Parts: sequence; structure tokens; C-alpha cells
Amino acid sequence: MPKKFIRRFLPDHQSIKKNKALKIFGHVLHEPNLWHLNRRSASGAFGIGLFFAFWPVPFQMWLSAGVAIPFRANIPLSVATVWITNPFTIPPIFYGAYKVGTTVLGTKPEHFEFQFSWQWVVESINTIGPAFLVGCGICSVVFGLLGYLSLNWIWRFQVSKAWERRKQRRNMKANSL
Repeated sequence: MPKKFIRRFLPDHQSIKKNKALKIFGHVLHEPNLWHLNRRSASGAFGIGLFFAFWPVPFQMWLSAGVAIPFRANIPLSVATVWITNPFTIPPIFYGAYKVGTTVLGTKPEHFEFQFSWQWVVESINTIGPAFLVGCGICSVVFGLLGYLSLNWIWRFQVSKAWERRKQRRNMKANSL
């Protein structure tokens, strides 16, 4: 796992404890799993981040961080995973969610052109909104679970490979003596 690479960007516990802005949370943010990378906290954070990445709301990062706390998942990783949906990836991801929603609901996909206006949003809630929201919900759950399970499996696989390499080195060292 790229644990050492990710760890360089994470804050240490002392800087978190000394930060005056974070004192309003009390001791909640001093839970080690919220800031350290281990299999459980990293896979949980990845699943939570992917879950909220498919929500069409502007405060996905706050939701992801808020849910990471009770699940004792890594907060920075859960917030960073939400960034999968960014201005470049949102159109294809949300269009894919819309297509999933139309398939599940059995409705015919409607042709629409995005307009950056509040009036278009209000009008679209009645036309494409139900399929879009159902698709976002389904993609949210499916990709959140897949992200959690896949990172958990990758982490276990990497650890088992590392143990095998150590065992081989020990055997080679013992045979060379």
C-alpha cells in the first residue's frame, strides 16, 4: 500500500491537538484511527468517500468527514476520495447515474441540455430528477461497498505478499549460512 506516501500529507496528532479551530470538537478528533492508516480505517474511509461522491450536493466533503468520525475511518482519506467527483468527472459520472436510474425505473431516457440556471434545476426535478436521484442512490451504495471491499482485499493481499517476501528472505538468509 502507498501508506508512506499518504502519511506524508496527514497531520500529526500534536498539530491537531494544538489547533484552536478544532478544539470545539473536544476529544472526538483525537481518536487515532481518524488520522492513521490501517486496513480498517483506510478501507472504511474509501467506502465512505465513494458513497458520498455520488451525492449531488455541494457539501460532500463535510458529510464524508462527519460520517467517518463514528465509523472511525480515516478522515483525510474519506474527504480526498470524495474528490473523485470534480468539475471534470461530474458530467460523465452523473450521466451514468442517470442512465442507471432510468434502467432501474424502466423509463425512457429523455434528451436534455444542461443549463447553468436555477430555473433549469427546478424544471429538471420533475423530468429527469427521479431517475437521476435513484441512479445516484444506487451508484452510491454499490460503489461505496465495492470500494470498501476492494481496498480491504487489496490491503490484505499486499500484507500477505509482504509476509511471503519476508519469509523468503529469512529462508534465503538461513540457507546461505
